[in-house]
Amino acid sequence: MKLSSSSGLGQQSHEGSEKRCLNSELWHACAGPLVSLPTVGSRVVYFPQGHSEQVAASTNKEVDGHIPNYPNLPPQLICQLHNVTMHADVETDEVYAQMTLQPLTQQEQKDTYLPADLGIPSKQPTNYFCKTLTASDTSTHGGFSVPRRAAEKVFPPLDFSQQPPAQELIARDLHDVEWKFRHIFRGMKRISYCWESAAPVDRRL
Repeated sequence: MKLSSSSGLGQQSHEGSEKRCLNSELWHACAGPLVSLPTVGSRVVYFPQGHSEQVAASTNKEVDGHIPNYPNLPPQLICQLHNVTMHADVETDEVYAQMTLQPLTQQEQKDTYLPADLGIPSKQPTNYFCKTLTASDTSTHGGFSVPRRAAEKVFPPLDFSQQPPAQELIARDLHDVEWKFRHIFRGMKRISYCWESAAPVDRRL
């Protein structure tokens, strides 16, 4: 995960990417349960050199052309967090947070400060499941098999009076692209579920 921060020192931007904010639950589901974000209004320590090195590593480009050079800049800055937004890279689907930071003066750093919570807890979705894709799952001629327990937990209930039990599902990915699926039950003892795509499917979903 990468953190993009902006402050009075200048703002790091991702050229060609859309700055659409993600739903918090969706973002945290992709970021993982160990990720937490600082709350707005809290004080954080910003490391300019570490940020510039991260930018260079993530873009495979020289830092000098993207981040101004401040010879007298201290190695770390005490800042106040003003805003946090959650995004996903349009090319890699990597999730990242963009933060707006304001450096504090020496006097402001001495002012009484009551720290808030350590961070925004990971807001995992109420219902979700993970599955390692198999060859049949990624085949353009087959369906994506979903374990029965996962299907019953995540999807709307099927009407088993139909033959076969099936329903249409619409899902949106990280970039708000809409995908349509046909959710159908297969099996003699109700032990498996399958998705059949009504259109070509982005298998990253």
